[in-house]
Amino acid sequence: MSDSEEESQDRQIKIVILGDGACGKTSLAMRFAQESFGKQYKQTVGIDFFLKRITLPGNLNVTLQVLDIGGQTIGGKMLDKYIYGTQGVLLVYDITNYQSFENLEDWFSMVKKVNDESETQPFVALVGNKIDLEHMRTVKADKHQRFCQENNLGSYFVSAKTGDSVFLCFQRVAAEILGIKLNKAEIEQSQRIVKAEIINFPEEQNPVNSTNQSKICLLQ
Repeated sequence: MSDSEEESQDRQIKIVILGDGACGKTSLAMRFAQESFGKQYKQTVGIDFFLKRITLPGNLNVTLQVLDIGGQTIGGKMLDKYIYGTQGVLLVYDITNYQSFENLEDWFSMVKKVNDESETQPFVALVGNKIDLEHMRTVKADKHQRFCQENNLGSYFVSAKTGDSVFLCFQRVAAEILGIKLNKAEIEQSQRIVKAEIINFPEEQNPVNSTNQSKICLLQ
């Protein structure tokens, strides 16, 4: 195989999503891989598998294999098989559910145990989901950051419902694994864009000499 053929091939990265049930792991995976969100999901039993191809700086095509592990499988016999050899691990919790954050200690211990004798360790990131429910937060941001600092983890806050920072999270994890640095412009470009419709009112509906107060707000 020639060098050009090797360069044209996709890089592949395996990322495992771990955490308690109902913290939004499936929603997170589907938002990233399919750009969709469902209001109701059945609890994942076993494992769900997703694929997504992204492009990193240098026109590097990367295929992310995302494994969504059911929250009830922490004691399962196959869990170590899913975790072993993975390049990335997302420890996901619900910022409105303190117990889901506390239980990450068990999930993280499992990751360390499985990879204890491995030559290469996975990149592990702590992901606080449901930031659209900030007003219901029970896990303070400083507690999240302290856990990351103590265990040398990546740190992300996302909303699978709105899509806020979801793509950025996976993009940055992939870049970290491959040793690629993203500049500010590339990070901003991957942020979620909210589209707004602009309506032009006919002039007759807004006469210049009208004494009525304008109800149109102009954004500059």
